[in-house]
Amino acid sequence: MNLLRLLSLLMLIEATAYGQSIPPVSAKLSGTHCLNDAEQKMATAINQYRKKQGLKAIPLSTSLSWVARTHVTDLSEHYEYGTSCNLHSWSENPAWSSCCYGSDHSQAACMWDKPRELTQYKGDGFEIAFYSTHDYANNQLFVEDALEGWKKSRGHHEVMMNRGKWKTATWEAMGIGANDQFIVVWFGEVKDAAGSPEICR
Repeated sequence: MNLLRLLSLLMLIEATAYGQSIPPVSAKLSGTHCLNDAEQKMATAINQYRKKQGLKAIPLSTSLSWVARTHVTDLSEHYEYGTSCNLHSWSENPAWSSCCYGSDHSQAACMWDKPRELTQYKGDGFEIAFYSTHDYANNQLFVEDALEGWKKSRGHHEVMMNRGKWKTATWEAMGIGANDQFIVVWFGEVKDAAGSPEICR
């Protein structure tokens, strides 16, 4: 399985998700950014899982979390299940380059470049994504479902755990975005000069 194919593996579960209130997002990062409850829980779950496997925790990134939040907002407004455009796609917007990310992976740069388009982050971004319309009782169950799905997907698991083609990657930044149906996680090899996000109050 090639590198680009690993990037685009998706977990699509047909199953209305637990409502999660998130602050509105604008097109560009300015100032601070905070994580909502589901995003906090997702970050904790991934790092706890990595630690159990003898891997270091990945520092949370304000910039990549902004990109992730922006993307789940965009997906909520524009994603159409069952089309050739998968969860790495971006709608038309003057703030970023749009793309229909398909199975041929010809639009991979559309993903990699998003941190630089939306923030001052200098490195590439690599995304894993989860979508569900299941009616979860709480955010923790939503997060656990996403993590279990990624564990069972070779491509997702290798990205999270630095295995396979990702063995030589050193993740220095991680961003989380979550709303009522989508969770996306962004990984980067460059430390984020913007530091870590705050906790939404």
